[in-house]
Formats: sequence, structure tokens, C-alpha cells
Amino acid sequence: MGCGRSPRIAAIGCLWLAVWLFAPHSNAEPDPSRMASAFGMRLAEAALERTKAEVRYDGRYLRIPYPGGDVPAHLGVCTDVVIRAYRSLGIDLQRDVHEEMLENFSAFPNLWGLEAPDPNIDHRRVPNLRVLFMRRGESLAVSDHPDIYAAGDLVTWTVGGHRPHIGIVSDRRSGDGERPLIVHNIGEGPRLEDMLFDYPITGHYRYAGRQESASR
Repeated sequence: MGCGRSPRIAAIGCLWLAVWLFAPHSNAEPDPSRMASAFGMRLAEAALERTKAEVRYDGRYLRIPYPGGDVPAHLGVCTDVVIRAYRSLGIDLQRDVHEEMLENFSAFPNLWGLEAPDPNIDHRRVPNLRVLFMRRGESLAVSDHPDIYAAGDLVTWTVGGHRPHIGIVSDRRSGDGERPLIVHNIGEGPRLEDMLFDYPITGHYRYAGRQESASR
């Protein structure tokens, strides 16, 4: 059997059939492995390394050096997972947040009664990280489609109706293959968990460092 009633029609029909079979279709689902940048993959790997650390959940105010300061390695909260993953790639979120606040203090939420930036704590607060990522990185769509979240993306949630939370998207998948796993610390130290849609998502970002050329 041929693809048409004459050799010419058959040739044309077979050509169009081949084009249709091998061309990408608009309803194809996104491929997370192609969406992730080289930096995103490195950040995801750095986040996975954090899950090997024994960390007690502790978000109290502590005085730390600047720049490059950190609370004791055995202490931390959700933001410290992100801070330490970035720092292992040579990006200091303590400095990035502080410099952005020095230049644009009014752009940050006034939730703690501060009159000036405080490099001891500012970068350890999820709302401040969100402002940095929006101003100096990429603010992406929030969706219930799991494949828009690529390795190395940052996701923020609201837990318990009011508590801000943050985690890093990994390159690992849930047991059913449907969702990317998240590296985060919600109280029991850094963990790799299937929790992307467990809480209301408030933000989705990509950030590769504070660039002077970034849009303000």
C-alpha cells in the first residue's frame, strides 16, 4: 500500500506524514532537563549536598561577620539551606541582599521595624530574598504544572497561613515521576522531599547572582 493514488501524490503524502511524525507538537509537555541551565544544575547539586548536613532548626538573631558570614554550621532554617548552597558556588546572598538594601531600602518589606539594613539577619528572611530575586533575577510563573519548575529554581510558599518558606528545586523526581523533589528545611534539617504542592506557592524564581546590569 502507498501513501496516495499516484507516485507524485504518494511522494507528497509521505513527505507530509514524515514532517508531522517527527516535528515537535505544541501540546508536548516541557522537558525539565532542557529547561534547567548549567548554573541551575550546579545549584541543584549544591542543594543536594546540604541534605548530608546535620542541622538543628534555629532562626534566632545572631551576630555574624560580613561579608561571608554564617551562623554556626549545626544551626539553620529554610533560608540557610539556600544561602549555603549559593555560597558553595561563590555567591554570597548576605552581601547581595545587603548591597541591594543599601541602594533600595524602601523596596524591601518593612516587617521588622528596621530603619537601616542589618547584614546579620536580612538575608535570612524569605521576604527579603524574594525582593532580591525579583529585582536582580527572574520572577517566573507560578503554576500547578510541575514541569515548569526546573532544577535550581527557587520556590517560596506560605506555611500555616502566614509563615514564609523557601526551597530549591532538585533534578530528582517523585516516585511516580510526576514532580521534581525539593531541598528545604521545614524543621528537621535539610531534606529532599516531594512537597512542591503541599503548601500555597507564593513565588518562583531563578537567580544567578546580583548583576549590576540587571533590571531594577
